[in-house]
Amino acid sequence: MTWEHLERGSSPVDWCEGNYLVSPDIAEFVNTVSNVLFLLGPPFLIYLFKDYGRFIQPAIHLIWVLLIVVGLSSAYFHATLSLLGQLLDELTILWVFMATLSLFCPRRHFPRIFKRSRKRFCLSMTIFSIVATALSFCHPAINAFALMFLAIPATYLLYKELKIVQDERVYRLGVRNTTILIVAIVCWINDRMFCDAWSSMNFPYLHGFWHILIFISAYPACVLFAYFFVNDERPESRPTLKYWPRNDFELGIPYVSINYEKKFDDAI
Repeated sequence: MTWEHLERGSSPVDWCEGNYLVSPDIAEFVNTVSNVLFLLGPPFLIYLFKDYGRFIQPAIHLIWVLLIVVGLSSAYFHATLSLLGQLLDELTILWVFMATLSLFCPRRHFPRIFKRSRKRFCLSMTIFSIVATALSFCHPAINAFALMFLAIPATYLLYKELKIVQDERVYRLGVRNTTILIVAIVCWINDRMFCDAWSSMNFPYLHGFWHILIFISAYPACVLFAYFFVNDERPESRPTLKYWPRNDFELGIPYVSINYEKKFDDAI
């Protein structure tokens, strides 16, 4: 990568929103500021998952930190439309997906070649991510389309888990999550493929809606897989899906509560 790839407008990707219409320093204003949820949400999730990180899997906080990096990278890309920003945006999404899959996918979904070994599975996902990272430099214009295909295995795994889950609240969250994901993808496709039509209606902002909806879909997906992981590997912890600020309000912020005796023994 040379210095020219740091320059504004060096990316081959330019979304539907007009450039530098609001600020002379920000190329796509709405697409930039719409990443705000990626910056505000994860710190709060780190707080809600403090017990989960302490007693179950400390790496859960890595996922929340990576989501912040996704927001920063996306904001940088849309503010500058530089190739470096594009690659940072796309690669952080790839690594968030691979980290979540590696750390929290229930072992029963591992291919047989891994013999239910999470260490082998994580190693293979790391190698795949490194190779995909290298390939992303070859044809940057198609990277976004390739990333969209990650939704297929994620949705399939979620579907398999929802078929056997016994907690109705978990099931309902999974259904809501999938519905929002579909709406987000529709926004992404329309902004990418039908820009002229939306521009003629003076609404070239669907990619900004994609940012908002994909965060609202992505972090509950991480919550769900964190629940599946602990329910599969540490059932004695009696995981419970809860919501903040009120547990009876299912449109709040979901998190996994841990309720097992060892937690209280360690606290004494």
